[in-house]
Amino acid sequence: MLASVAVVVAASGLTTGPAMAATRQAAQETAASPQTRTPTAPGHYLDEPAGALQADGEQHEFTVTYRNDTARDRTVAPQLLVVSPDGGPYLAPSDILLERLAAGGSWEPVQVGSGTGTLFTDLPGARRTLHPGERLTEVYGLTVLDPSAEGTVQPRVALYD
Repeated sequence: MLASVAVVVAASGLTTGPAMAATRQAAQETAASPQTRTPTAPGHYLDEPAGALQADGEQHEFTVTYRNDTARDRTVAPQLLVVSPDGGPYLAPSDILLERLAAGGSWEPVQVGSGTGTLFTDLPGARRTLHPGERLTEVYGLTVLDPSAEGTVQPRVALYD
């Protein structure tokens, strides 16, 4: 059950895997030659473990947190992937309700897109620039509206180089 998954992704806190190696390399290259413009597409992603999609009609809350442990500003975007099984049935945006907890404590809908059996949050709308040491925390609520839906949910953070 995906009741409350806390995802903490820190650029200097992860020590293994190709994503971390790419993060370190990008941080070193950027420190050597700072850029003033932000790319329009992410350079890479920090993926967290996927959980089973709970098609029980209940809202399941989870938190995605990213801490900028670099010495420079970093543009990031939290993203959620809802992935259909390889052979289908493929999910449609109308099969789920994704919401984000707003500062005032109310739930706001999050726009999802679709591609190749995957539903994902809108990256341009989720982009934030974090200064060194700043943290971004987003609380999401996911409700599966189609009781026959199958698949997985995977939080991740898009990193813009």
